Amino acid sequence: MRISLLLCICMLACFVPANANLILNGDFELPVVGTAPPAFASYPTGSVAIPDWTVVGAAGTEVSLVNGTYTKECCTFAPQGGVQWLDLTGFASNQYEGVAQTVATDPGRTYDLSFWVGNAYDPAPGVFGTTSTVQLLINGAGAVNFTNTMNTPNVLNWEMFTTTFVAGAGPTTLLGFYNLDPPTDNSNGLDSVVLTEEPIPEPGTLTLLGLGIIGLG
Repeated sequence: MRISLLLCICMLACFVPANANLILNGDFELPVVGTAPPAFASYPTGSVAIPDWTVVGAAGTEVSLVNGTYTKECCTFAPQGGVQWLDLTGFASNQYEGVAQTVATDPGRTYDLSFWVGNAYDPAPGVFGTTSTVQLLINGAGAVNFTNTMNTPNVLNWEMFTTTFVAGAGPTTLLGFYNLDPPTDNSNGLDSVVLTEEPIPEPGTLTLLGLGIIGLG
């Protein structure tokens, strides 16, 4: 009886409801590009035409939304999820460019961030290079680089990366994802961006756990 009670209390203490994704349009399914040629659409620096995202980078740069039916030279370009993905190199601009989103966060709260980087491995090599590197900036600082080296040839290889950060003093956090591939590499994929809060144990649950342990004693 005591063991059953302890197990029930521990289950209550350990149960954490699933957190909603705080990133909006993290799969880049909007706006719809469609399958009609060229099956991609480009957006210049400063554009807010991709819902919930702002295109960032030097003047004259751009990013592109790509439909999964797109093919070119060596490779096919299926998304990680859904039907679209974001190419941080744009249409051959291949510079320091990307997208950013401002998210409401609680000061001092810990957050988990995950995203997928796509690497179109071109064994030639040709216009798509052999690796893909995305730089993450949080509130414009603390740059961290994530490199996908997966090398299945002639396809867009997706690799998931995760990181954790503590929100600053303000009510929001700015997350920026930038292309770090060289000018000779014309593909750097980003897809399925997810941001969630790390759970905080409920005070009532902790009280139940304490009472249960006392009762067992």
